[in-house]
Amino acid sequence: MRKVNVAAVNIWEKTTRSLRTLRLDTMRGKFVAFAVLATLFTTLVMTVMLYGRNRRSLSDRVGQELRTLSSDMAREVDVWLDQRVYDLRLRASPYVVSDNLARASGRNAAQSLNRLRDYLNSVRQNLPAHEGLAIIGRDGQVLTSSGSRTGFRLTPDRLNNLRTRDALVGEPFWDATIGKAAIVLAVPIRQDDGLFLGALGAKINLDSLSDMLGQLSPDRSRDLYLITEQGRVIISSAGSPADVMKTTLPETTTRELSEREGQTIVQSRPKGREVVAVLRRIPQLHWAAVAETPRAETAREAGVLRFRTVLLLSTLILGVGLLAYMVGLFVTRPLERLTEAAARVAAGDLSVELPAGGGGEVGYLTRAFSTLVSRLREKEAHGELEKLSLTDSLTGLYNRRHLMGTLASEVQRSRRLRRAFAVLLADVDRFKQYNDTHGHLAGDSALVKIAEVFRKTTRQVDCVARYGGEEFVVMLLEANTETATLVAERIRGRVAEQDLGEGKLTLSIGVAEYPDGGDTPEELIATADAAMYKAKNAGRNQVVVAGIEQRPQETIEQRPQEKKPPRRKREA
Repeated sequence: MRKVNVAAVNIWEKTTRSLRTLRLDTMRGKFVAFAVLATLFTTLVMTVMLYGRNRRSLSDRVGQELRTLSSDMAREVDVWLDQRVYDLRLRASPYVVSDNLARASGRNAAQSLNRLRDYLNSVRQNLPAHEGLAIIGRDGQVLTSSGSRTGFRLTPDRLNNLRTRDALVGEPFWDATIGKAAIVLAVPIRQDDGLFLGALGAKINLDSLSDMLGQLSPDRSRDLYLITEQGRVIISSAGSPADVMKTTLPETTTRELSEREGQTIVQSRPKGREVVAVLRRIPQLHWAAVAETPRAETAREAGVLRFRTVLLLSTLILGVGLLAYMVGLFVTRPLERLTEAAARVAAGDLSVELPAGGGGEVGYLTRAFSTLVSRLREKEAHGELEKLSLTDSLTGLYNRRHLMGTLASEVQRSRRLRRAFAVLLADVDRFKQYNDTHGHLAGDSALVKIAEVFRKTTRQVDCVARYGGEEFVVMLLEANTETATLVAERIRGRVAEQDLGEGKLTLSIGVAEYPDGGDTPEELIATADAAMYKAKNAGRNQVVVAGIEQRPQETIEQRPQEKKPPRRKREA
């Protein structure tokens, strides 16, 4: 009996020493122990359930792959179309296109058409996928073109649709002249005032779509193709494009795929071949993306999966201890560093630097995190630089440089369209006295509150800028003198009512209208400035319109004993 007790004690001591050697008090030791125990349990459970679940698991995986492929294909085709429409709209927007197209029916029609043809030739050099470009008139006829003219003529119905739409997409067709599948895109050409002049059409080959399908399906067991709503095949990842476009799916097959969009369906194909297929619609084109795989391939993959599972279970227990230790050694520490870095980034610290992190998922995650932080730094720096270049650092309004550029552009636009706009120049009355009395911090705070009044009292399309010091300029788009006066009075009244904490301030505002007040930004500013000085001399806290005589009126600030400021000396 005593010998049995001694043996039991020895076994317990050896077990205790083994547990201490495993260092279960550390995260790595716990990870190894947990992985071994979890693997043993999982192995037993998986061995029992493997056969029954293999086929269903494989079916779900294949279905998910097909759904992912069809969704990716539909999304990529959408992106492809958006890019082509964008490229075409970009080429249809220059002034040279609308101007020459508007003159195409006049005395210099031949010269205008030659210019348009030269423009199309130069554009086509930068668009290799465009087999031809054409300018189409209001009647749907081709006025001039570059390359093949096949398919460019628009029917009256399609032309009327294009008047109210951003783009028109034609039906896909096989172009025997170039030996490729192609579609015709058209975008409207309009004047600045929105008048429809015609259209810019392009015949685009579908080679890039064919290449995209090949890239999405490197595994040849997955067949990807695009079909129309009628079931006609357009492009396929396998087969000759010329033969593919002659293929049309049966009506019942197309209807079943459409009605069960996004679901895996088992269907029969010619020669008794069964496939598993999934369809996703592409609304912009009235097409659909179909991904399918032979059902026999699924069965073959089931056998391969079963063999691999058995092999995996046989080697899993032997290698799990070492694998768990390596994971604990190489993953735990990088994950801890990533956690600490993520916490710092969440707190706003973008100065985080991480080592490369090696290979594998953890290394990829580390590099992705570092890239994300770098881009956040670049975005923050770029946004700050852009904001500093366009806005005033104190008030957040546009600065003088941006204002003058915007004024110059608006002068050109208004001159071309023969429209008027107005400029307000406002100066804070007695700001130097306020600043000296209450301090520069109070003065800066007052300017910020006044800037907020300007921002809330004007429209988003108007340009509000801090012109310098305590001067503000507002450019009111398509506003005449009466409208500008109402806006100026509203601004003046709200500033006069504004509680600035240390007191109140008022504005003297001068109003000038284009083109009566000047034909350049500098002349408009000078005219508004002169009107503003009249407001100063008339007693401040009022609005004066350039070219209109104002009667003197007593304001909130004006007092009989007060000396008016000189005309040529700006008050701070």
